[in-house]
Amino acid sequence: MRSRVFGGMLLVGLVLATAPATAKDLSIKAFFGLWKGSAVSESEISSQFRVTARDLDVEIRPYAVGGFTLRWATVLRQEGNPNAPSETLKQAVVEFIPEAGRTNVWRDTRQVDPVSGEAYYWARVEDQTLTVYSLGVSETGRADLQIYRRTLSALGMKLDFSRTVDGAEVRSARGQLVKHAN
Repeated sequence: MRSRVFGGMLLVGLVLATAPATAKDLSIKAFFGLWKGSAVSESEISSQFRVTARDLDVEIRPYAVGGFTLRWATVLRQEGNPNAPSETLKQAVVEFIPEAGRTNVWRDTRQVDPVSGEAYYWARVEDQTLTVYSLGVSETGRADLQIYRRTLSALGMKLDFSRTVDGAEVRSARGQLVKHAN
């Protein structure tokens, strides 16, 4: 009987010791550096390129007081001959400044109107994840929302990307990046 009670207490102690602690939000500084990796993309809008490989570069640097610059480049392989797809380089650079009165929320420094065709960006950090949102409006008036979740772990940076058009997911990508420089 005594060994069962002790065993039960030991089990409870092990569960409590291995349970994840409540994570505190990381500082944006934890994401600074040059990251490189790859991802697999799945598409609902392409019959010939439903699953494709992507090469990723992400660079996050300080900008202004409390802000940051995010530069990313992606090599896409989702057009042309499915047996030898053409490569397309897609790049973006966005400068973010802290949103007044909000903790761990940043906004695009540009004053853009998403209805005009330019995407508007904002970002936030929660726990170990930097999430960047991009909102655009197509020529036909459809909402185009892209969400990039970049989560830090002992293995580097995990990417979880989704793109929805008028609320329907049309593409997702998941990948892993490794830090190459501070």
